[in-house]
Amino acid sequence: MLEILSHSSRETKKNAKILAAEILSRSFKPSALVIGLSGDLGAGKTTFIQGFAKGLGIKNKVLSPTFVIFKRFKIHDSRFKNLYHIDCYRLRKPKELLDLGFEEIINNPRNIVLIEWADKIKKILPKKTIRIEFEYGKKENERKITAKLK
Repeated sequence: MLEILSHSSRETKKNAKILAAEILSRSFKPSALVIGLSGDLGAGKTTFIQGFAKGLGIKNKVLSPTFVIFKRFKIHDSRFKNLYHIDCYRLRKPKELLDLGFEEIINNPRNIVLIEWADKIKKILPKKTIRIEFEYGKKENERKITAKLK
């Protein structure tokens, strides 16, 4: 388990880039690398994903796909081909994500899948999902980020 105390959105992005490098240094086969993020609205999930994507070399602007549910970004890495950014905030049932091809996405070992509001679909998450929780800190911009790496 890894705990990070972030004092700004810039620091959250920097820590996400570091975590992206740490995660990429590990071996994850035979399925996609799935990371589930949970926490209150505004706790830093999207900010973290922006930093993580930057750590993967993605130059596109990364915004939360709240209304389209997911977005795909190309990765130029020897092991991974795609980053999927999924936002489950608007989902009422996990089946809605299954209907969009979720199983195919998480079964492809060339994908990294980052899921905001992962607690809404916990019944269909793979057992090896890395979980990252975001909590508000004691100060205004402070966030406690807890990653459970396997």
